Amino acid sequence: MQLATSRPIGYAIPVSQLDVLSSRNTLSDSETAAVASLAHHRETMLAQVEAWSTINSGSRNLPGLVAVADQLLAAFAPLGGTATLRDPAPATAIDTAGTERPLLHGQNLHITKRSQAPVRVLLTGHMDTVFAADHPFQTSQWLGADTLNGPGTADMKGGLAVMLAALSAFEASPFAPLLGWEIVIVSDEEVSSPGSAPLLIEAANRCHLGLTYEPALPDGTLAGARKGSGNFSAIVTGRAAHAGREPEKGRNAILAAADLALRLKALTADDLSVNPAKIDGGGPNNIVPDSAVLRWNMRPSNPVAQARAAAAIDTLAAEIAATHDVAIHIHGSFARPPKPLDANQQRLFDLVRTCGAAIGLPIAWRDTGGVCDGNNLAATGLAVVDTLGPRGGAIHSPQEFLCADSLIERAQLSALILMRVAQSGWVR
Repeated sequence: MQLATSRPIGYAIPVSQLDVLSSRNTLSDSETAAVASLAHHRETMLAQVEAWSTINSGSRNLPGLVAVADQLLAAFAPLGGTATLRDPAPATAIDTAGTERPLLHGQNLHITKRSQAPVRVLLTGHMDTVFAADHPFQTSQWLGADTLNGPGTADMKGGLAVMLAALSAFEASPFAPLLGWEIVIVSDEEVSSPGSAPLLIEAANRCHLGLTYEPALPDGTLAGARKGSGNFSAIVTGRAAHAGREPEKGRNAILAAADLALRLKALTADDLSVNPAKIDGGGPNNIVPDSAVLRWNMRPSNPVAQARAAAAIDTLAAEIAATHDVAIHIHGSFARPPKPLDANQQRLFDLVRTCGAAIGLPIAWRDTGGVCDGNNLAATGLAVVDTLGPRGGAIHSPQEFLCADSLIERAQLSALILMRVAQSGWVR
């Protein structure tokens, strides 16, 4: 059985061997030793989370991202492998005046080890948070013996600590020579990964399965199927005129943008949500506005809904332009494709659930409208579980918290997953 349909020919995980490992809920002696080695890592992992969280690394805070990247380079160095900082791909955004401007992002950390191994795993995470350099939420505090409140503690500096601990335990196990791995830690996940998406796709196409370290829910539930997400801007150009003397000579860009917003919202269906979010533009009350920018988000449940939405955008833009005698330019894309829980994904989830059972950790999952880099990885055909980080909640708010008692259990889970995948492969 080939876990990822677009993987290189000749690299596969045999069905029989993977099925055996996916049903074995006891540990071998070597697995037990590796899992047990993580039992006393709580303080080390917490120290890492607290140190990384004290550095503001909002997606637009480039100096802060450099500082965190430097710390991550040092922390992951003992694993060995080849580490590089990769420049982001070019990206643009539309400003409030409707002008396309360059959008700057930080570098992305890429580490590879045993790249010629017959089976390779991609581990991904992000160093950025949603909290800007001037946001008041900048420090961590304990809310109880096992609850750490702080920026990025759960999303996802806690996940990075789990990834590092799991790999450390795996590298010390006898199974390490059987498995190659790549790490991609991006600097722009919280803004849909425009600068890192090419690197993620490049790495996904070399690997056979993916593990991503977004936080699990507070009760430990993982994300299953995910909707896709697209962010769009419509730049509407009309014609200014005096609103009293000759309004008929004007072409109202605000009115056209509002009409487009209503028609986009009407596309909402069981498999598609649409959120018109903001209209920029206009000016004095006595001038017909000649420019506007409409911004909206669309979340399709499946590729068919995404294709339908994309076609509808073009159709509606043309209709509105003709009706209001304005020009409309669309900027944006579906940066996060839908991630259905298909058979390819389900087999990896089943392996994760069995690994959890083997260490006494119940694993369940449910569908979500939230998106992450797991969407991009799955779109290449890669099987990926994308909530392997610690338990936590209230992310993207000053109430964000990490369940510190979950750090060890989640590191043990990932270490066991890596060992099982290593055993299921074959050496050329």
